Amino acid sequence: MKRIISCVVLTSMLSTSLVFGDDASKKNKKKDPEAIGDRDVGKGVNFYSIEKEIGVGKGLAQDIERQAKMIDDPVIGEYVNRVGQNLVRNSDTKMPVTIKVIDSEEVNAFALPGGFFFVNSGLLMKAESEAELAGVMSHEIAHIAARHGTRQATKGQIANYASIPLIFMGGWIGYGIRQGASILIPVGFLQFSKAFESEADMLGLQYMYKAGYDPTAFVDFFEKIQSLEKKKPGTMAKIFSSHPPTEDRIKNSQKNIQEILEAKPEYVVTTSEFNDVKNRLLSLHNRRKGDDKDLNRPRLRRAPGSTTGPIEDGDEKKPRSDEDERPTLKRRPE
Repeated sequence: MKRIISCVVLTSMLSTSLVFGDDASKKNKKKDPEAIGDRDVGKGVNFYSIEKEIGVGKGLAQDIERQAKMIDDPVIGEYVNRVGQNLVRNSDTKMPVTIKVIDSEEVNAFALPGGFFFVNSGLLMKAESEAELAGVMSHEIAHIAARHGTRQATKGQIANYASIPLIFMGGWIGYGIRQGASILIPVGFLQFSKAFESEADMLGLQYMYKAGYDPTAFVDFFEKIQSLEKKKPGTMAKIFSSHPPTEDRIKNSQKNIQEILEAKPEYVVTTSEFNDVKNRLLSLHNRRKGDDKDLNRPRLRRAPGSTTGPIEDGDEKKPRSDEDERPTLKRRPE
């Protein structure tokens, strides 16, 4: 009897050990940049298929594009998309990702369910390097890869998961008017899960690292935004100003860099193309402001029948000839 009991206890201990070992293995794999692409970081209880998630995200993205002012400059759009797709290729994402730029000076980037995410032009203007831009984008791609939106909805924490896009600086949000861009998109009413936010930070660091960027740029940008917000309140988008990056997130990111990411002899920090695109964007914003000022400037209008300036001839405009400008004499009727 004693031998049987001992065997049972030993078998139980081995089984427990194997279970913990598997869990540890899974956790370690999530922290292994070499395993990117061969691990399912989005695994978990989820009532929504990838197809349904993509469909919901597509609908939300179309709503945003109808309401927001989008950057339609092909050079800027192509560059941001190319940087993002490079990060996607070096991530665990299992679905296609669509990236577009919103014309707004707010420093922001957010992901919708199903692989749709938007970058505000204000983010590009505040970033000082391509690595800083890549850090924010990789964080968003991590939310998409881990399917945080539909997994959070499955937990039943909110009624409608279609109203909870993820914001870079943190925070679950519900529908409302967004200041600055005046877009009907979600605004905060439920704080985003700290566990998911922490996971997105960790995965995002790995993605930008694997893509060749300096991961410390991610932390640098966090610290910069905090500093800017203190000096000039309103730097961050109103919808997540109550959820700034915490000191814990910064410290955890620094710890992950030291413990997970093996130092490389060189990293990509920035490129001349980033500087060119940023200057192009600044030029567009300055031109727009100049045009707005011109619209308010007093203007002279010539009265009908004026003898100077152009005249209309159908759809074409042509200057008046000297013959047209000669006075015409009429006799008075006798």
